[in-house]
Amino acid sequence: MRTHASAKHPHDDAPDTAEDFRRLASLPPGRLRDTLREQIIEAWLPMANRLAGRFRNRGESYDDLRQVAAMGLVKAVDRYDPELGNAFESYAVPTITGEVKRHFRDHMWTLHVPRRVQDLRNRVRFARQDLSQTIPGRRPTVAEIAEHAQMSEDDVRAGLEALESFTALSLDAELPGSEDGYSLSDALGSADPALDIVIDREAVKPRLQALPERERAILYMRFFADMTQSRIAEQLGISQMHVSRLISRCCSRLREQVLQDVA
Repeated sequence: MRTHASAKHPHDDAPDTAEDFRRLASLPPGRLRDTLREQIIEAWLPMANRLAGRFRNRGESYDDLRQVAAMGLVKAVDRYDPELGNAFESYAVPTITGEVKRHFRDHMWTLHVPRRVQDLRNRVRFARQDLSQTIPGRRPTVAEIAEHAQMSEDDVRAGLEALESFTALSLDAELPGSEDGYSLSDALGSADPALDIVIDREAVKPRLQALPERERAILYMRFFADMTQSRIAEQLGISQMHVSRLISRCCSRLREQVLQDVA
């Protein structure tokens, strides 16, 4: 295989494989064709690696980018038709570059976004770029984007939302215009622990109402009036030990009844 650079190639690392591609197209499936195919791919790998290097420092490892570029190269070799008269690199370069860009689109979003929404995002982005040249001074409206891109307005809105969703904002990030370190997490609400108390109160309310009057009064004085057991005993004319036993017995009974209702 000839791997010397030719003057007609715009890339310095482009091997001269025109004759090899013509042979590849004429060979039937088999070991000979597979061997020649592998040799062509290996000859063009340096260019694929160089194209992958253009996307360094974008959050993806160079080794992964090289693998993706190699996949694009394989697709280009398998789909290239030498009879069309175009140099292989003129077909391979956009194929490899497109494969790498597709990898970023599909795998580098902070949140998983369906392919359809990603496509809508790209169509909306390109349409806005085109329209910005004809209507300077303001952003195009949803209706204008929809007409230009031949999309529905609902799809345009979905694409616009996706434009703002490529990366996630940290909850610890300081809000714009904040000078006291106020972050997004400070603006978020949290579950109110009193809600659990409301549920418990509603569950036990009918059971409390069914208690004898004296036991209901003891529980009220202890848990709602915050009276000590000795004060309750003094007010009712009974011993503190008796009050303690009544409270313990009432609470155990209420707990069992409520749990039975839940079950």
